[in-house]
Amino acid sequence: MGYKTKIQCIRRKSGAGDQYYINFPMVLAQAMGFEAGEIVEWVVEDHGTLVVKRERRRKGKRIAE
Repeated sequence: MGYKTKIQCIRRKSGAGDQYYINFPMVLAQAMGFEAGEIVEWVVEDHGTLVVKRERRRKGKRIAE
């Protein structure tokens, strides 16, 4: 299953530096059982692969198939 999303850049006039955002599609968040405020880690596996890993798995929750 794959879902495309655009990478967005917020350019700050104050000179504080640009910041990039990747929106996580709701359908994927629901399929994975994510909740607001949950901590994830972004891992770069190679030039074309970015992996999102949960900080720790919640007990009693199963991944939707």
